[in-house]
Amino acid sequence: MKTLLSRLVPVLLAAGTLASAQTVTYTNFIRQVQMPSGVQWDATVAATGTQLSALAIDPGGARFELWTVKSTPLTSYLLDTRYVGTYVPQATVNIRTEDPYPTITRTRADRPFYVDVTIVGLLAGVTDPEPSKSVKFLRHVQSYGAGGTGIGIDRAQATLLTQSSIAANGTQTLTYALNSVPGAVRTKVRGEERFSVFSLADYQAPESQLASKYLQIWPVADGSIAGLAEGQLIRFAAPQLTLTLNDLYPSSTTYAQVYQGNPQLGVTGTTVPGSALVISESVPQNRVLLVKDYDSVFSDDGRWTMELLTVTPFGIDRLAYVSFDIERIIKMIGNLTTSEE
Repeated sequence: MKTLLSRLVPVLLAAGTLASAQTVTYTNFIRQVQMPSGVQWDATVAATGTQLSALAIDPGGARFELWTVKSTPLTSYLLDTRYVGTYVPQATVNIRTEDPYPTITRTRADRPFYVDVTIVGLLAGVTDPEPSKSVKFLRHVQSYGAGGTGIGIDRAQATLLTQSSIAANGTQTLTYALNSVPGAVRTKVRGEERFSVFSLADYQAPESQLASKYLQIWPVADGSIAGLAEGQLIRFAAPQLTLTLNDLYPSSTTYAQVYQGNPQLGVTGTTVPGSALVISESVPQNRVLLVKDYDSVFSDDGRWTMELLTVTPFGIDRLAYVSFDIERIIKMIGNLTTSEE
């Protein structure tokens, strides 16, 4: 039954193509787990291509897992799974978000996401075995905890949120307006949602995972501007600022800008020198920036507003703002008198 695997492997390897394109080094391998014995075999694979399975497929079937290992920091990611059996249907789970990050699907706590589930090979005959007629679709949720990143997480501890049966071939798309990761402050949850398709057990094969994908949920950023008070009057040099940034999205650009007038959303101002920060990471980041010597951004006296903005795949968000007045022109008021002798 090795020829069957040669047709399945390219589907698994396609997920590894994007991972290996990163600037760091990725090593891809496929793990074959024999059912029900649990015997496993690992084989290093290229980013694309085909190859035969290392072991023959037993009557109980086999599970194939596609893994990629990131070199720095050393981290393993399970990208995809497939189960191969005598009359087991095939399943595919795809999760779509607004973030194009290729390695692991991710989004922010306040954003929607979409799950595409495709089932192929279900039978409907009267004499067909029950495991060939339907599959189970499961949704698990799991929190990473305060400051957690998901590294080393035990997914066996995830909470089963919903379970349903799929008895028809084809693709269905599920839309989720918000995530369900546990947490009291919904904008600050961090964790993951996992969507899986399982076959039904029969006399020769146990219940097996046909496909599974997970989605990482990261918190909404917040920030503050210290050193400049609301309504403050600046007559000489602008004060030193402390910009405190929390939970910056893994792909984001954050900066402070100023413009004349009172606060307005959507205004494009002048970037404050020394305030720009570009984040390109796999997990959220916290930063504290000290900003000084930025007097050159103020062209005139009057009312000014400073905003702390962050740009993510989801748009531009204002984290903090403060309005103040600049008055550097010295006004002298007096009387001119003369005396004649």
